[in-house]
Amino acid sequence: MRKFFLCLLLLPCIAISQTKNVISVFRAFPKTDKVTEFEKALTAHAQKYHTGEWKWRVFDILSGPDAGGYHVAEGPNSWAQLDERKDISKEHMADWNSNISPLTTGQGMQGYAVYREDLSSVPLLESSEKMAVTHVFPKQGYSDTIAAIIKKVKVVWQKSTEPVAVFQASGSGPSQFILVFRYKTGWKERDPSFRKPFMERYKAEYNDSGYNDYMAAIQQFVEKSWTELLSYRADLSSK
Repeated sequence: MRKFFLCLLLLPCIAISQTKNVISVFRAFPKTDKVTEFEKALTAHAQKYHTGEWKWRVFDILSGPDAGGYHVAEGPNSWAQLDERKDISKEHMADWNSNISPLTTGQGMQGYAVYREDLSSVPLLESSEKMAVTHVFPKQGYSDTIAAIIKKVKVVWQKSTEPVAVFQASGSGPSQFILVFRYKTGWKERDPSFRKPFMERYKAEYNDSGYNDYMAAIQQFVEKSWTELLSYRADLSSK
């Protein structure tokens, strides 16, 4: 009986101590003649309303289908924290709706992603100013299969000290894994002279046959994928 009551007492602590692994993201696209005004308004909003656990990290999207847009990440937080959030006031929303939204081309994109420590080769909070982001969309019903493939790739990343944070989209459209390649020393890390090509590293770990199996699995279970380059904008982010 005493153990039972102890468990009941611990339940609030368990709820409060949920893992902070949820990133809230949105993308905004300013009108071509309103970029300066947009950046000024976005910065003012971030510094006034997004502080503490709700800080914003803002990135330029340099390539890919969303090039020219801005990627804004908030967190990490837990789902429980998102439940209990109380700082989105009418004034907060009025500032966005009046001073920022009219400068954009439309709704943009919003979503949530959960950090997958079991698939990543770098801690969640270890960031970089430049990165490549690969969006991987599994075919219907094959998310677990793709996760298993990434888990094997993680070994390759770890042995070649390649920092990659892996996230899984949550409640935000089609099933998706987001692979964030963090370039700690800059774009030069994309050059083959910096780190051996992935194919060579994978074959060294799993042999030629293993690489062929990997490619076959990608072709069979991935619906599509695409990659973009992002660059951190400290001047637009929360202070």
